[in-house]
Amino acid sequence: MKTVKVGIIGCGSIAQLRHLPEYKMNKEVEIVAVCDINEQRAIEVSKQYGAKVYKNYEELLASETVDAVSVCTPNYLHAPISIAALNKGVHVLCEKPMATSKEEAQAMIQAAKESGKKLMIGHNQRFVSSHQKARQLIECGEIGRIYSFRTAFGHGGPEQWSVDGKESWFFKKNEAFIGAMGDLGVHKTDLLRYILGEEIVEVGAFVQTNAKDFANVDDNAVCVLKTESGIIGTLASSWAYVGQEDNSTIIYGEKGILRLEDHPTYSLIVQYATGEVANYELGKIQSNDEGGQDNSHVIEQFVNAIVEDKEPAVSGEEGAKSLSVILAAIESHETKQIVSTFLAIKEPAV
Repeated sequence: MKTVKVGIIGCGSIAQLRHLPEYKMNKEVEIVAVCDINEQRAIEVSKQYGAKVYKNYEELLASETVDAVSVCTPNYLHAPISIAALNKGVHVLCEKPMATSKEEAQAMIQAAKESGKKLMIGHNQRFVSSHQKARQLIECGEIGRIYSFRTAFGHGGPEQWSVDGKESWFFKKNEAFIGAMGDLGVHKTDLLRYILGEEIVEVGAFVQTNAKDFANVDDNAVCVLKTESGIIGTLASSWAYVGQEDNSTIIYGEKGILRLEDHPTYSLIVQYATGEVANYELGKIQSNDEGGQDNSHVIEQFVNAIVEDKEPAVSGEEGAKSLSVILAAIESHETKQIVSTFLAIKEPAV
């Protein structure tokens, strides 16, 4: 393939801040189409990138002008649009959470298998330098057996950066399905699975709406998680952190502690049981704030998977396993019981 011709479906903040700029700086990509139900928004975006405007995704896919699309729509449209694109023979990069149910996730995975096209989910925390280094240290036994962890992802809420402010789909259950847990929590479930190298098998959770009186989705959640080897820890996701964003993760092992994104200068700090401390300056995590990384590496990973015809870095199967944790959290809160995350995400039939 010479140049990957890409279309963007949904021209909101994530498309404008991440997908479009990162596609533009990729030499193997040509942005040929943009699509949004808000036609004026699509027109404004098209002026910046020289792309053709489409009013709906069906029209874009019918044009047969794209090799791949980014699905940057409200959550409830992730599955239907992704499946339609895959069935048209188009590669798909879908924003997280990939779907609103295990059935939708399975259907997306099946569509990718049947079409032979790539399906990647936009979990960017795997590509943060500090997180990759932490995974390496755990794999090589640097901090020994892992006992526990705590991770958090919280900020003041999407109204601060969404193109629609408080009117954004993020706050509407019929479009978002889930709030802070789907926006932030699923990133952390994916990160924990990646860093620890094992699955989360049980969840107990409190999932609340207590900070945004204009929303009907969760804005605060705290979960207790257990992995298959018995590591236990907590995950917090929030749209109510009114000060500085918290995107930290701490891993507690028998030989030391890993502190990730918990210091303004050192993105990884290793505190050994011996008293020795190792500070790593590995660059800032992706952020909408000034000074954050301008490359999430999601786009380059997706494009590389297409060009080199290899498995995407975050496959549909991986996205489904991370989704299963937040689905279990919702069920746990509703039933007031510990819930298993195994949601029968099976290998699709060929």
